[in-house]
Amino acid sequence: MNWIILIIAGLFEVAFASCLGKAKETSGTEMYAWYVGFLVALTISMLLLMKATQTLPIGTAYAVWTGIGAVGTALMGMIFFKDPASFWRVFFIITLIGSIIGLKAVSH
Repeated sequence: MNWIILIIAGLFEVAFASCLGKAKETSGTEMYAWYVGFLVALTISMLLLMKATQTLPIGTAYAVWTGIGAVGTALMGMIFFKDPASFWRVFFIITLIGSIIGLKAVSH
């Protein structure tokens, strides 16, 4: 169950990073709404990470959490924020996904 909680925490990390990207593109009230979304997603992500680390090794949990956030944010950047999708970027995102799966596979 805590692996599922950790994955959800990683998805909220993607959400808070995406909110920062959207806030940068907007102004006025809309910008502040994105910053509120950032704070909400950040809080949920941290609370879920704390819950997951009660039973999962901290090093593994943190690495998986940041890996999900990094992969998700990079993909969101390419899809929604016009970040470049070069061969090497995609290659290293795939290797990061492999590393996350590997950490899960060798963790107790």
